[in-house]
Amino acid sequence: MSKPRVATVWLAGCSGCHMSFLDLDEWLIDLAQAVDLVYSPIADVKDFPDDVDVTLVEGAVANADNLELLLQLRERSKIVVAFGDCAVHGNVSAMRNPLGDPGELVAEAYRDAVTSLHGHLPDPENGIVPALLPRVMPAHEVVRVDAYLPGCPPSADRIRTAVEALLAGTSPELAPSQRRFG
Repeated sequence: MSKPRVATVWLAGCSGCHMSFLDLDEWLIDLAQAVDLVYSPIADVKDFPDDVDVTLVEGAVANADNLELLLQLRERSKIVVAFGDCAVHGNVSAMRNPLGDPGELVAEAYRDAVTSLHGHLPDPENGIVPALLPRVMPAHEVVRVDAYLPGCPPSADRIRTAVEALLAGTSPELAPSQRRFG
């Protein structure tokens, strides 16, 4: 029997959810024996694979690369989990939304600032930096999300509860104390 194929993705966020995932400590050894980790920032895989059973998505959708990856992983994953408060509702990543057009902010910071050394804007056309989206969005505003794992970051216990349920083929039933944000 083949092992479940699991992926974790890091979009616009701080990587705190992945750090909390690593706090699963010894249980990670059991998990590694039970699943195939097919894509993750903690593994050196460049392209998101096909036929993924469960994908944990950390971070919000803030730029063109985030958007492309989220659309791709939704197409290739059976279950998509919004992993942490940025993926669930935007959180810190979305704090730029009330400031308006990100293009104007970038221009002010890179070209118009008195301390600017070169007066050049980062150019998304050259492939070095992705284009910023007009606003930062949580995962569910872009794709269908199957489960939510709140927390900033979610605790290792909360992550384990959710992952065990998902791998058993059931929906994660978080205790009331595990449903809160932050």
